[in-house]
Amino acid sequence: MEPLVDPFARAISYLRVSVTDRCDFRCTYCMSEHMTFLPKADLLSLEELDRLASAFIRLGVQKLRVTGGEPLVRKGILTFFQAMSRHLATGALKELTLTTNGSQLAKFAAPLADLGIRRVNVSLDTLDPAKFAEITRWGRLAQVLDGIAAAKAAGLKVKINAVALKGFNEDELFSLLDWCAAQGHDLTFIEVMPMGEDMTAGRLDQYWPLKDLRARVAERHALTDLAERTGGPARYVRIEETGQKLGFITPLTHNFCESCNRVRLTCTGQLYMCLGQEDMADLRAPLRATTDDAVLERAIRAAIARKPKGHDFDYSRQGVAGQITRHMSHTGG
Repeated sequence: MEPLVDPFARAISYLRVSVTDRCDFRCTYCMSEHMTFLPKADLLSLEELDRLASAFIRLGVQKLRVTGGEPLVRKGILTFFQAMSRHLATGALKELTLTTNGSQLAKFAAPLADLGIRRVNVSLDTLDPAKFAEITRWGRLAQVLDGIAAAKAAGLKVKINAVALKGFNEDELFSLLDWCAAQGHDLTFIEVMPMGEDMTAGRLDQYWPLKDLRARVAERHALTDLAERTGGPARYVRIEETGQKLGFITPLTHNFCESCNRVRLTCTGQLYMCLGQEDMADLRAPLRATTDDAVLERAIRAAIARKPKGHDFDYSRQGVAGQITRHMSHTGG
């Protein structure tokens, strides 16, 4: 079967699947405090998500990341992971992972490991309990740390994702690094993106360019650039003193669009070919219109043929350009 290739000769091998728009946190850069979530009837069933994801895998997707909202609050979510694990068994899928806020990991870490998940990304922006409650609004740091410990005990490799927020966690740069080194976790920093209706006004004040963050780390540690990639947008360095891996996701200071191999499927069956563009393809209609997977595969190929060259995020000239009105939680991670 011909692989999925977009108009710019980029092979699409990575699918991020949102299984729910719901979350037990309300992180300030991700969603509003009083969200109106989708009616459950609008969401694809787990069986429909299985059929869609399996179609992408037949077309050459080799890495599948499950996202949300918070994916582990979706009722029956282990059945979806179990369904996807069959593709791991055949070798068609090389990696099955998830991004989580960690709140439910104490319950799910061991079952996930049993189903073939080998690593998880946990969103954690601060180690200060009060600041954690402030930025997540509803979260409790101790619960997340317990979940991370459970993941480690289950043999899962944990990568910590921290959104770099000027004036919020700048003072925790080295404490986060030191904690991750002590725990054996990799750490990736992410630049804050202009997404979410009525949420972009403060983005310019929050924006902490990762080139500046990296320069601060380099003042204290010797850094070696790594050629290693994990299938996503992060660029990595090794901190020579500790041997730990530090990643940077830089959609603003150095966008990674030229090598983009990703598309995002929402829990309602919308396919976003670019995180930073509004264009999307409705895959729910062909999914429900027929049981013929050939029709669904043609719809996927038609969507990939519309994948743009890149996003338009920009904080230069003291303004915010390229902002997206939908919340990050809607697109999925």
